[in-house]
Amino acid sequence: MMDSQDKALEQGKLEEVGNMAEAVENAESQVETATEANNTTEETPKPSYSSKKEVLARLKEIAHGEETPEKNEVEQLKTIFYKLHFAEREAQQKAYIDNGGDPEKYQVMPDEDEEAFKAEMTIVKERRQKAFMELEAEKQENLKKKLDIIEKVKAMATTPEEANQSYTEFKTLQQQWKEIKNVPADKANELWRNYQLYVEQFYDLLKLNSEAREYDFKKNLEAKTKLCEAAEKLADEEDVLSAFRKLQDLHIEYRETGPVAKELREEIWARFKAASTVINKRHQQYFEQLRANEEENLAKKTVLCEKVEEIAARECKNSSEWDSNSKEIIAIQQEWKTIGFAPQKMNVKIFERFRAACDIFFVKKNEHFKEIKKKLAENAEKKKALVEKAQALADSTDWKSTSDKLIALQKEWKTIGMVPKKYGDRLWNDFLTACNKFFDARNEANAGTRNEETANLEKKREIVEKLKGLLEEKPEGLQETVQKLVDEYGKVGHVPYKEKDNIYNEYHEVLGKIYKELNISTARRRLDNFKNTLKSVAERGENALDNERARLMRRYEQMKQEINTYENNLGFLNASSKKGNSLIDEMNRRVQKLKDEMELVKQKIKTIDAENKGE
Repeated sequence: MMDSQDKALEQGKLEEVGNMAEAVENAESQVETATEANNTTEETPKPSYSSKKEVLARLKEIAHGEETPEKNEVEQLKTIFYKLHFAEREAQQKAYIDNGGDPEKYQVMPDEDEEAFKAEMTIVKERRQKAFMELEAEKQENLKKKLDIIEKVKAMATTPEEANQSYTEFKTLQQQWKEIKNVPADKANELWRNYQLYVEQFYDLLKLNSEAREYDFKKNLEAKTKLCEAAEKLADEEDVLSAFRKLQDLHIEYRETGPVAKELREEIWARFKAASTVINKRHQQYFEQLRANEEENLAKKTVLCEKVEEIAARECKNSSEWDSNSKEIIAIQQEWKTIGFAPQKMNVKIFERFRAACDIFFVKKNEHFKEIKKKLAENAEKKKALVEKAQALADSTDWKSTSDKLIALQKEWKTIGMVPKKYGDRLWNDFLTACNKFFDARNEANAGTRNEETANLEKKREIVEKLKGLLEEKPEGLQETVQKLVDEYGKVGHVPYKEKDNIYNEYHEVLGKIYKELNISTARRRLDNFKNTLKSVAERGENALDNERARLMRRYEQMKQEINTYENNLGFLNASSKKGNSLIDEMNRRVQKLKDEMELVKQKIKTIDAENKGE
């Protein structure tokens, strides 16, 4: 059989196994918590800061405060500050480029806020380093104290005859152990296992003061039961990280609470461990989900990178397409801001890829609009030159020549593209003012001329009406009367420009009809005269009629050739112009006159042929 000490040692080994499992689980959880906390600082609730000044002010409070700076908050402040800092720097660079600056010549200017932030961070780091050294020294001192307590309890637990007498001292040592907190992490589990072993051995050896022992067991059971209940309630807490941190505190308190009765030790530990397992599992699932979300975020950000790269590769043909593509990229940038962090090892790389694609597009856009600005400036110079020319002509009194020059300048103005908006209205107003000054003066000077032109129009209309009357009546001496009216029409001066073509067309239409009538009657009269003189021609000799016929044939062929020439020339005239149209009408009248003359010659030749046949 085992003696009491052997039993205690055996029980201690069993408890040690359970405690080691507990310690390993807790240590792993603690390591996991620290690692994840460092990788996911954004998940920790933090106050909102809208400017670098606010972040700097809070950092100064921490740097010069009495409390030791907390690592999480310092890291959060650092992340927020540089996020704002880089956003501000990018905005400055974009403004520089948008204003026509050369991207290759852009220089980052020193930032007073950043320098101040670095200085305060140095103070914080020094304070944290000092606090760390002090804490390490404290841990070493506490380690010595706890080792000393363990040795004292060990001595009590190995001396059965003195156990009852040492009970009061033992309780004092327990209280001292509870009050000593921080020890080196690599020694904590071993310390606790050894302490727990000898404490339980002491209780097992305690016989005389069994009532006090049972009382301690009861109080410890009550304390550990409450700790179990507190751990079980943590399963309902929404904040997983907070629940996990609270669980760590409960584990420390559980360890510091003394043992319970042997038959209840395993049961109460199993209950506490079960509650801890629930929290640890939730904690693990939380970070697994976080990592899954980060992978999903990486996939989303990769898609956005591809979209921007595709837009940056497009060939924009005009400003509208540049503006449309810019809006697309800005919308994508806004969407990017709504997506959380990617995995730590890829977070910076994916952002650099995204920023590079955006930079490629906006640099190309800047080059495009720089070229447009250059073109607009050139156009402004061209229009400025036209303004100067117009202003130089504004006071001229050479109405016809200057009018032509100003009209030519106006046509040239229309061929020049857009100019910068700030110059456009002023240049146009200056140009228009110069043109209006001349044309207003010309119109004022020609006011009397317009009245005269109106009177001339009335005169020409009267002559046209007289010609129409002659066409209907066909009086004697028609040709002479028509010639007088034609001469009279030619002496009438200019008419209003708008009525020029109308009166011209009306005049030539009626005149053409009269000439046609005159040509017919004249041709008939000339043919009769030719027939009457044909006998006298025959009396000149036997070859006289043949000679006359040959002369008429030559004349016929000559007129035929002239008609061909006229008709060929008609094909080269531009009838769309006013001058061209009038010239066509005149040539058509000449062609018709030649055709009438050819018909007359043809009839004369037939008359000679009939005479030769003796008809």
